[in-house]
Amino acid sequence: MARLAQTAGLTDVQQEILSTVRDFVDKEIIPVATELEHRDEYPQQIVDGLKELGLFGLMIPEEYGGLGESLLTYALCVEEIARGWMSVSGIINTHFIVAYMLKQHGTQEQKEHFLPRMAAGDIRGAFSMSEPGLGSDVSAITSKAVRDGDEYVLNGQKMWLTNGGTSSLVAVLVRSDEGHPEGTAPHKSMTTFLVEKEPGFGEVRPGLTIPGKIDKMGYKGVDTTELIMDGLRIPADRVLGGVTGRGFYQMMDGVEVGRVNVAARGCGVAQRAFELGVRYAQQRHTFGKAIAQHQAIQFKLAEMATKVEAAHAMMVNAARKKDSGERNDLEAGMAKYLASEYCKEVVEDAFRIHGGYGFSKEYEIERLYREAPMLLIGEGTAEIQKMIIGRRLLEEYRFQG
Repeated sequence: MARLAQTAGLTDVQQEILSTVRDFVDKEIIPVATELEHRDEYPQQIVDGLKELGLFGLMIPEEYGGLGESLLTYALCVEEIARGWMSVSGIINTHFIVAYMLKQHGTQEQKEHFLPRMAAGDIRGAFSMSEPGLGSDVSAITSKAVRDGDEYVLNGQKMWLTNGGTSSLVAVLVRSDEGHPEGTAPHKSMTTFLVEKEPGFGEVRPGLTIPGKIDKMGYKGVDTTELIMDGLRIPADRVLGGVTGRGFYQMMDGVEVGRVNVAARGCGVAQRAFELGVRYAQQRHTFGKAIAQHQAIQFKLAEMATKVEAAHAMMVNAARKKDSGERNDLEAGMAKYLASEYCKEVVEDAFRIHGGYGFSKEYEIERLYREAPMLLIGEGTAEIQKMIIGRRLLEEYRFQG
């Protein structure tokens, strides 16, 4: 769009990167996205193109072969990619979170071993917190690691891994009671393990099975899987950061930047829905004129555009806050909450503008209508975001009585 969702204060380099990504989305993603999505086909050619652009290393420091860009640059790129097809942004996001966790918390040996190959896109990342029986209650994790000499033995079942099959490195959060006496708070006895594996399904290394793709309503193309550990042996030097008991904090740091990513995805999908809606409203005629000339449709377009602008502004603010080195859980929670809710509403309004045609798989808005709900639950539900926001507000506005 020429007018909506502009970002002030970008450098020439940032503008050049975004222009390149936007052109790629318009030429390589939008023309094929709906067809690939309907076939639930992994977009290998698109992923190869992103690899050539260097996007898998966008935030990885230059010393490890990356571009060393900011979270803001990354989020704006995700916004553009999600505008083309949200599933592609998911392929990038899980990889990015693992690379970020390595950069922030990994040992020097872990950084040198993984980050250069992640920057090149030769290693693809996935991360795993959730389990079948716990949902948002991370403290209820039952997967466990037990020390055995120079190794740990991991057992348990994980759920909802984006890139679970196509990834070759998974950051897995499990319980590890070693060195943590009985009664230790659950979040202080969790550890993140860096698990290398072969891409694919079935037994991808001894003790580790990826059963297959989970069939989903939307968010297709990208593989979402389970992960089953049965006597999986991991060297002790693959504990993220080299020390047990820090996994919860490491994962929460990753999820915090992931929430900015989800906000950016919501912005991108909402932008595309607005584009489709405003275009169709000028093409479709009823009662002798384009429906865009009817006041009811103009009101709807006005509301949609305002929501796109507001969500984009909050997403940019959250990214810049994190880039400044400040705590941004409040801003990230607000941005994720608002952007995902507004995305759902803008997509539904665009769907309504299309009328009966919006229900047809021939029209792109049908795909967006199935994709938007995932953003309501990804990286924490709206209810979780409200809890985070409410607690942080009470910290900031504590009554001194």
